[in-house]
Amino acid sequence: MKKFLLWFLAFIIAAGTMVYQRLTGPTYPYNGKVEIDARLVKFELPRSSVNTSDCEVAVDVPDSDISGFLEYKRYKTEDAWTKVPLERKDNTLIASFPPKQPMAGKLAYRVILAKGEKSVSLSGENPIVIRFRGDVPIYVLIPHVLIMLLALLFSTRAGLAALDKKSDPGKYAKWAAALFFITGFILGPLMQYYGFGLLWSGFPLGHDLTDNKTLVAMIGWLIALFMMRRGKPARGWVLAASILLLVVFLIPHSLLGSELDYSKLAPPAKIN
Repeated sequence: MKKFLLWFLAFIIAAGTMVYQRLTGPTYPYNGKVEIDARLVKFELPRSSVNTSDCEVAVDVPDSDISGFLEYKRYKTEDAWTKVPLERKDNTLIASFPPKQPMAGKLAYRVILAKGEKSVSLSGENPIVIRFRGDVPIYVLIPHVLIMLLALLFSTRAGLAALDKKSDPGKYAKWAAALFFITGFILGPLMQYYGFGLLWSGFPLGHDLTDNKTLVAMIGWLIALFMMRRGKPARGWVLAASILLLVVFLIPHSLLGSELDYSKLAPPAKIN
């Protein structure tokens, strides 16, 4: 019964951490609500999209008197804003970004709703930033997510075992390190390759935070495994590696992720 409760607690912590990371990341949809002429409009706007098909921005607005437009420009450039009218399809206002954006390319955009002389920006004064990526095959995506969850599960279980002098954290630690290596250094680079055209953009090649935090967490587990040599439990090191991985997962996913520098394009990319 005790083992079951510990595994259950480890699963709750692992799953909750992954959900938190996903919900707080900069690619999670931007949602909210605004009021225009006493009409409450709820919305969810994309902050990530594949570049193999058109990315639509859609807002449910039943009031046919409300219209609007989408305006966008390349992120971190001096480009002029391009405006695209929102087209009404039944109760929804829809517009699309230009097709086939480059991998890791970002656009800053705003959605403006208007009724008569009144208008409102759904994101206020600040634009929303959307990043484009290639299409990651499902046979890479699903194993990556599942093994990541398992790695975090075994890591958490190892940490709990390290707190119990009657338990051996070693077997859990070895599984945690092996699973994390597979998801972080085999499947993770494949995800990045399909999504952004490169296998690794962390230290020493770049400053991608996802890659760098993966590297730091792996070093933590390698140190713990080294300290466990010759059968030593190394409880403190295992606990430290487990906590380090949890901290790493609490950092929002895709923060400081791959980003195209438009100034290095030759010739400059055309948005419209």
